[in-house]
Amino acid sequence: MEMQKSTPRAQRLVLVPCPCQGHINPMLQFGTFLHSKGFSITIVHTQFNSPSPCNHPEFTFIPIPDGLTVPLATSGNIIAILLAINAFCKASLEHCLTTQVMKQEPEKKITCIIYDEFMFFSAAAANHLNIPSIILRTTSAANFLARITVIELHSKGLIPFPDSVSFDLVPQIHPIRFKDLPISPWDTIEKFMELIIDVHDVKISSAIICNTTVCLDESSLAWIQKHSRARIFCMGPLHKITTAASRTLEEDTSCIEWLDKQSHKSVIYVSLGSIASIGENELAEMAWGLANSKQPFLWVIRPGSITDSDWIELLPQEFREAFGERGFIVKWAPQREVLAHGAVGAFWTHCGWNSTLESISEGVPMICKPCFSDQKVHARHVSKVWKLGIELGDEFERREIERAVRKVLVDNDGEEIRVRAKDMKEKIQVSMSKGGSTYNIVNELVELIMGF
Repeated sequence: MEMQKSTPRAQRLVLVPCPCQGHINPMLQFGTFLHSKGFSITIVHTQFNSPSPCNHPEFTFIPIPDGLTVPLATSGNIIAILLAINAFCKASLEHCLTTQVMKQEPEKKITCIIYDEFMFFSAAAANHLNIPSIILRTTSAANFLARITVIELHSKGLIPFPDSVSFDLVPQIHPIRFKDLPISPWDTIEKFMELIIDVHDVKISSAIICNTTVCLDESSLAWIQKHSRARIFCMGPLHKITTAASRTLEEDTSCIEWLDKQSHKSVIYVSLGSIASIGENELAEMAWGLANSKQPFLWVIRPGSITDSDWIELLPQEFREAFGERGFIVKWAPQREVLAHGAVGAFWTHCGWNSTLESISEGVPMICKPCFSDQKVHARHVSKVWKLGIELGDEFERREIERAVRKVLVDNDGEEIRVRAKDMKEKIQVSMSKGGSTYNIVNELVELIMGF
């Protein structure tokens, strides 16, 4: 993506990522872009789940104490972890900025602090030190609106909602059903609301960067801008404005050689992300659905992602014999390279926002099987609004899986999905080309930061 000329590397930006993998990667991608524009980049991060400095030698990485006890850090309760970090880290960040960052190369002033929306303590620290701050949102604008709706419904006593309305549409955010609302499974609704309300308080930040694109989220973005005092910069897909990739799990690149031998747009790529897990019955249904579709598949099965199993020991032996060379199973794949490969014709995904954007950017239709939180919102938009894929039902049954795979890859009733996916890829490419909406917005943001 061609951009305007770089600025001299005399301005330092401090980036504060949220310690969750789906949030770390977009922040580091954005940092790589900003570094290419001439800014000096310092990453201030929690000790919990800290990013690897070796992947970005051009950055300065500084860990700060996060106050987490070992039981909390290992609990898996991300809501409790984020609340604890925000309660503790304002003082940690202020101390870090004044004792380390400002004293390192003092000729480089801190121009701005850019922080993940879930690290909102950063805004208070920046305000205390009279440093401008900018928010990075790593989810879709549609999901942000869904969170606002959750706040409103909870204030009216309508959340939690009874099972009888689970499949009813939520007023004003069609086609989201009550069961699709982005409510965390990790803690009480009260703790979740405490976190989300603070996330949405943006009164002291200068701007909001959204990792999305106007051609996907235009109506949601318009509503957010109308109701926000901070200017919105729609910068996505962030992974497309830089060639940098942030790897956390070891990738098996042998799958690319296997893809090279497959026919054009024939392969279904299956990956349920870095967190989700499934049971033995779900594994068997997935396996036989893929086998019975008669389509080639590349399947990522993350070690430990199958309950009571280290890796693929629970895969039925008959299934392994049935697919032969038509299937390829890896522990982790270079996803961006896979989705860009000409042999990949569809993506079975959990609909995390990074994966969703990567698939849309390459024109790859999706089979959606969301697990929790924002994934459900994205799955509904992929299938019902953008119409770039289909969503599997709750039954998770092999015949449904077989039909879904064949529909998105080869059957005539999936042709409209395939055409729309190709068209959306082209729209994103146009937006990122010179004169396009994303191209112009990116340059406007650089000018704003340089003007602080």
